[in-house]
Amino acid sequence: MRLVLASGSASRRAMLDAAGVAFDVSPPNVDEAAAKAGLIGAGGRDTADALAELKARKVSLRDPAALVLGSDSVVELADGTLLDKPGDRAEAEDHLRRMSGHRHKLHSAAVIAEGGRPVWREVDTATLFVRPLSDAFIAAYLDAEWPAIAGCVGCFRIEGPGVQLFARVDGSHFTILGMPLLPVLDYLRVRGVLTS
Repeated sequence: MRLVLASGSASRRAMLDAAGVAFDVSPPNVDEAAAKAGLIGAGGRDTADALAELKARKVSLRDPAALVLGSDSVVELADGTLLDKPGDRAEAEDHLRRMSGHRHKLHSAAVIAEGGRPVWREVDTATLFVRPLSDAFIAAYLDAEWPAIAGCVGCFRIEGPGVQLFARVDGSHFTILGMPLLPVLDYLRVRGVLTS
């Protein structure tokens, strides 16, 4: 059975590649802003799950014979505010200031759809302890990382300089990269996509 990744995320592609998983890529081209507007009040975990399902179902309707993997991540600030991908450098700076010195949740969801309907899902949460960030650090960080982090919720690539934002992280490294990979691999073995 074919696996299709319903994502344009370089990080999610890299995780599957590194794990030796064969897959095709088919970006879902969904209006995430409109979808999130319909999820107001849902909370970070449910929002990540709903967006992952939306992506998986959309691509699965186009390719019903494949297993389609959709994934999404949401940063939930300590006050419950959900962060979206920054629209510009000024918004990225605002996000970093709001995260500075606080503990936040990162929810990463994966949904696999087949024949246009979800058949499996997993949502995992990591806790991010962002160290206090000076104005000088934020400016230098954005000089180095913008616009590469424009597509990153939370304004970081933990596999790169973004690791410097954190005093500590609790949870799966894969979840922090954007997908609960180990449960995904388990399900792919159950379905015979990977050898047990």
